Amino acid sequence: MSGIYLVSMIFVVISMLVSMRLKGKFSAYSRVPLASGLSGREIAELMLRQNGIYDVKVISVEGQLTDHYNPLDKTVNLSHDVYNGRSVAAAAVAAHECGHAVQHATAYHWLQMRSKLVPIVQVSSSIVQWVLLAGILLISVFPQLLLVGIGLFALTTLFSVITLPVEFDASKRALVWLNSTGMTRGEEHDQAKDALHWAAMTYVVAAVAAVATLVQYIFIFLGNQERE
Repeated sequence: MSGIYLVSMIFVVISMLVSMRLKGKFSAYSRVPLASGLSGREIAELMLRQNGIYDVKVISVEGQLTDHYNPLDKTVNLSHDVYNGRSVAAAAVAAHECGHAVQHATAYHWLQMRSKLVPIVQVSSSIVQWVLLAGILLISVFPQLLLVGIGLFALTTLFSVITLPVEFDASKRALVWLNSTGMTRGEEHDQAKDALHWAAMTYVVAAVAAVATLVQYIFIFLGNQERE
């Protein structure tokens, strides 16, 4: 168990550092005005229209860095700073979330796969920690319980891993569109790319942490099997 706690602590620290870096980048690029003068909402609506998408709404939501695309009600949800902002950061984030809308409209296979896992992962993630804890405590008398916990955690890990190509592809679509339409040029484009890079890093850290933790639990289970 000490190994799992150590791995968890390491990735908690890494995650905090990446999150701080992302917030710093977003704050800096939020102060860089976009040459076109368009707001995040206007960027999003324009990108949707130019991709032939007319059934997705762009709305404002509370919080900071709470931006997301909801495929269930087909909404691009932008935080206030992005929705109203007329900065490089706002343009990058708005275009990225619209990248997810384009993925949905074009039936991007990785997004479809992740969407199918959502209801399963919602259930498994709510009970997995309790099952794993009980499995560790009862491993000498009921090792199968830990195996069940490993299976549940493997599902959440798979979800984290599948999220990576979805996020990277959305950023790629966003940057291609921003560049091809001239919404970001030269240094603006480099800054937008940098902002999306650090946003993606949060997902990379989460996926690597999940894989590392899963391996730790598997080693605990196998180690117990060898002792029996």
